[in-house]
Amino acid sequence: MPLQLKTNSSALVVPAGPPNTNSAAVQDIRPIRDPVPLGPDLTWLWILLAVAALAGFAWWWFTRKKPAVVDPALLIPPHRRAKERLRGATELLSDPYAFCSLVSDVIRVYLEERFNLHAPDRTTEEFLDELRNSSRLNEEHKALLENFLMKCDLVKFAREEPSEPELRGLLDAALRLIDETREVSVPAATPEGVAAEATPK
Repeated sequence: MPLQLKTNSSALVVPAGPPNTNSAAVQDIRPIRDPVPLGPDLTWLWILLAVAALAGFAWWWFTRKKPAVVDPALLIPPHRRAKERLRGATELLSDPYAFCSLVSDVIRVYLEERFNLHAPDRTTEEFLDELRNSSRLNEEHKALLENFLMKCDLVKFAREEPSEPELRGLLDAALRLIDETREVSVPAATPEGVAAEATPK
């Protein structure tokens, strides 16, 4: 209720102040503070570590040592593979060109596998030039091989028509060359300490 003060001239009206309130309640009402930080956000670090772990596992999986797969054909000696291919030569005796193509190709592949002579991708002349300067075959086998290849070339390129006995002779020459130059197994040292070569079959 406003207070009235009387003076000599007139009454002075003084407005009343705010109602009296509890001071403790006034102090309890404060402005909202900023959020209190709980520490740095490490989510990105955990994601990075997870990606690194997955990358490491993938690298290990693809680079781990895998058991070598050996081609079964490589376990068969060159002379056995050559002889196996020559088994079908007798079925081509009626076709001298096909017969000579087969037996000469078999011998060329055999020589490359057995002696590392680059025979399949060379002409007969180029191969014989290399063979003359090589010590991997003796002179008898060189002469046998040269005669064999020249006769096959006459049939393949000059279209000669040899008889069946002549073709069988070429087959025998090929088999003889394989048998006499095949790699022989060497057993353990003999009592005298000298390795003995197995007798060619």
